[in-house]
Amino acid sequence: MDREMVYSGYEWLGDIPEDWTTCRTKNMFNFGKGLSITKDNLVGTGTPVISYGQVHSKMNSGTALCNELIRFVSEKYLETNPESLVEENDFIFADTSEDFDGCGNCVFVDRSMRLFAGYHTIILRANNSAENKYFAYLFKTDAWRSQIRSKVSGVKVFSISRKILADTVLIVPSECDQRRIVDYLDCKCAVIDAVISKTNATIEEYKKLKQSIIAEAVTKGIQHNRQMKPSGVDWIGKLPADWKVQRGKRLFVETNERSIDGHEELLTVSHITGVTPRSMKNVNMFMAESLVDYKVCHIGDLAANTMWMWQGAIGVSKYEGVISPSYNTYRQRNNSYYYGYLEYLLRIPNLVATYAAYSTGITVSRLRLYPDQFFSIMFPVPPMSEQKEIADYLDKKCAEIDTLISKKAALLGELENYKKSIIFEYVTGKKEVQ
Repeated sequence: MDREMVYSGYEWLGDIPEDWTTCRTKNMFNFGKGLSITKDNLVGTGTPVISYGQVHSKMNSGTALCNELIRFVSEKYLETNPESLVEENDFIFADTSEDFDGCGNCVFVDRSMRLFAGYHTIILRANNSAENKYFAYLFKTDAWRSQIRSKVSGVKVFSISRKILADTVLIVPSECDQRRIVDYLDCKCAVIDAVISKTNATIEEYKKLKQSIIAEAVTKGIQHNRQMKPSGVDWIGKLPADWKVQRGKRLFVETNERSIDGHEELLTVSHITGVTPRSMKNVNMFMAESLVDYKVCHIGDLAANTMWMWQGAIGVSKYEGVISPSYNTYRQRNNSYYYGYLEYLLRIPNLVATYAAYSTGITVSRLRLYPDQFFSIMFPVPPMSEQKEIADYLDKKCAEIDTLISKKAALLGELENYKKSIIFEYVTGKKEVQ
């Protein structure tokens, strides 16, 4: 027999079982605040620090703590700053957020360990013996988070105050119901998470296969049983006997055309998508007030993000536009390449590793590949007719693999939505654990 339901008094919550109650978060939790830590206070080993960036990490499910805690503070530091120590069953909220609907802004400390809450975090500690993991599931729901979303301030980055958290409403089943819900959701979500993990692994395998097919085709061709020769270049290895190898300076020339009035479209350069209009991407970084003096990039030009070339941030532009003055633009010197082939070639892993090897800088984050280094790299140059053949082949093969990836990605979305719906239905009492 179905249990009796009554209206909760809150639109986001709707009806709840008549024997459940609601209360403000401040009535069930005590609040603490994380502290900002300078580099001088960090040590190689000690008590792990969790900051707002780690709270937002996609490795955190919202109902468990990830293991990616790599900064530490000493016991001596803790003696003078004990108020930011976190205990098992505490919650850590980020007090800023860019992503309510993704990985969320809350972590549940689900195991016995000492943690130090860093900057931009708020600590919640239950003041009774409630089943805290029930609330971990509740905090994960879009419905509960809608209370925060309706009150936060900000445009791109939202500020979440302690007062906003304190005034949110909690659903409070009996402790017996809380335990039953947690046991059920732990089991159900574990099954869903296993499928999600397997699906993610399949997507990564498809991506690796795609990269492998591209790398093989652009350096070895797609014609079988042909004569090969040593290229004399480590990253290329053997290549077809009728292919050439040429240094970058013979293939490309740097351009430095600048925008006069800044009316052109702003382009971005990514190691994943190559050259694309900024308007087509979800970019949270602030845009410059004026594009005057930005570097002009014509269709067919190469645009390279000098700071991220070590990751492969380069591509052939299909658009007229401008790129940052700190980037580099190149143009083919003698039209040795078919643009479709060149776009595939520029970001294969072995060539990207070569960019990194030729880059200069003290640390990885400071590596830069400047034109002189780019021009020193050796590139394979197949006959033009074969370049077109390779590009057509890769267009077809990559489209097939991308279709498979899209289907798996759609499945991931369905699984995530299914998981969300199950959590919502049980933590709000819409469904009862039998």
